[in-house]
Amino acid sequence: MTLGARSLPGGLLVSVRSVEEAAAARSGGAAIIDVKEPSLGPLGRADAEVAAAIALRVGPTAACTLACGELAEGWQAIASHVHQIHGLLAATRGRLSAVKAGPAGMDEAEWLTAFTALAGALPSGVELVAVAYADWRTAASPAPPRLIAAAAAVGAATLLIDTFDKQGPGLFGAAPVPEVASWLEAARSAGIRVALAGRLDARECGTALALGAVIVGVRTAACAGGRMGSVEERKVAALVGTLAEAWRESVPVPPRNNHHEVDGSQNPAQSRAG
Repeated sequence: MTLGARSLPGGLLVSVRSVEEAAAARSGGAAIIDVKEPSLGPLGRADAEVAAAIALRVGPTAACTLACGELAEGWQAIASHVHQIHGLLAATRGRLSAVKAGPAGMDEAEWLTAFTALAGALPSGVELVAVAYADWRTAASPAPPRLIAAAAAVGAATLLIDTFDKQGPGLFGAAPVPEVASWLEAARSAGIRVALAGRLDARECGTALALGAVIVGVRTAACAGGRMGSVEERKVAALVGTLAEAWRESVPVPPRNNHHEVDGSQNPAQSRAG
């Protein structure tokens, strides 16, 4: 089963709860604006009217995604919620690029059934992102390796690895860096793009990118006053800068020509060591 083409760009994802926060995140350079109500859990589902207003504010300038709670809450209710937002955005420039719902409280078989059902019930063009929790024991969900295998089996294009307990130590506290790296490698081998999130600070955002995450998601690091505070443009801009620097450091530098200096007027691609 194929869930459709990948619809999300790479870069920084910032979770917002209001139009004002969305404006700040976009002005700061976020590539993806994620609608989430943090008071309702790790992937708290915002009211349809709030989500539609944010998507309309974002318009075509960035991708807009939606957190939809946990699949165990019922895929039918999630699909209905997404269709309600889709209807509110009809004839406007606003759109949802992707939605996600967590696997908490489900075993692998239950997740497979609910995920595939929801994928088939979403509006055309809306990607369903698979979610794995690094603190999977706390979430009573499948371990990330099993979730990755299941997501690959149903053709998921993107996987978010996040934390369920937002009062906990964060992604790299829930799982050591080498273990997270092994999850990314397994996903890449299966053709799945990975987003990393889970109380990441600026330094950890750089680590996430270095490990190969295509998308790095934050809320707490973008807020003044913590997760329940407000997203600030300057904090978002600083995180965008951190990711840009991490990306530059990850790009291999071509070997220097030891025989002669390259003429600055010459195309470097045509300058090779003799």
